Amino acid sequence: MTRWIAQATNLFAIWTVLGVAWAWVAPEHFAWVTQTQVAGQGLISVMLGVIMLGMGLTLTLDDFRRVLTLPKGIATGVALQFTIMPLAGISFALLFGLEEGLAVGLVLVSCCPGGTASNVVTYLARANLALSVAMTMCSTMIAIVLTPLLTDWLGGVFIEIDRWSLFRSMVAIVLVPVVAGVALNALFPRVTKRLAVVSPLISVIVIVLIVGGIIGNSKELIEAHFGMLLLAIFLLHATGFALGYVLPHLMRFGRAECRTLSIEVGMQNSGLGASLASTPSFAAQFVNPMQAALAPVPSAISSVYHVVIGSILAGIWSRSGGNKL
Repeated sequence: MTRWIAQATNLFAIWTVLGVAWAWVAPEHFAWVTQTQVAGQGLISVMLGVIMLGMGLTLTLDDFRRVLTLPKGIATGVALQFTIMPLAGISFALLFGLEEGLAVGLVLVSCCPGGTASNVVTYLARANLALSVAMTMCSTMIAIVLTPLLTDWLGGVFIEIDRWSLFRSMVAIVLVPVVAGVALNALFPRVTKRLAVVSPLISVIVIVLIVGGIIGNSKELIEAHFGMLLLAIFLLHATGFALGYVLPHLMRFGRAECRTLSIEVGMQNSGLGASLASTPSFAAQFVNPMQAALAPVPSAISSVYHVVIGSILAGIWSRSGGNKL
């Protein structure tokens, strides 16, 4: 059973593409994801909290201590994560003249931390998994402060961003569930060990539902902005993967570390971006409701791009010889 779950989790790129295709063909099948409320909160935010809880369940206090053993790699990775992607996001939003909602949505997802899916891709690429896990954890924690600040700074070119509201959402959606997961792991290690076996697969399923819900709900809007939007988001991730490899290579990191940093920088937590953009407080910042509806779309498309690009790179790198990148 454990092996089956691991194999199913490793196929997350396929599930994401199939989920998006399903939502595109039959958007009504995913309408409930964006329309459902749970205890006064949108279901998407609750679902993202479940993912973060699952991440916390896989972490121990030793994982936090291990960060101290990888200072150079983590510091470099986090610095690249929160410089390359946000600057690329605002650059492509301006270059392609994206509408207000799409531009802010692109900036928001570019300011998010690396996603947990990057750990799976790193494993498949035979890169440095310990560095990947540590960097995902650190970038997620740091993002609680940096994502609101960077989104306010860069997204403010298009609309006035309420950074404090965004910060409160980050605390509720990211910090509280992760801390709760770590605490549960410390208090009930046997139970959480069993849960940790299935939590990655549950996270994949939830991400597919979130992305499918947004794609299905925004199908007409996506069709209306198809060309430039897809190109801008593709270039965002291509830039992240490319510079995430080249810059560490110039800094004389090892091949495995360069691959890991490329994956971590290029893969965003698109589910977080979609959840934040879907909150009523974030939507309220737009004067035009149509623009507010566009804001989560870049994150949904981003989730497809980064897992496909990451999976392709993982396939190439896992088979490459010693003299290849």
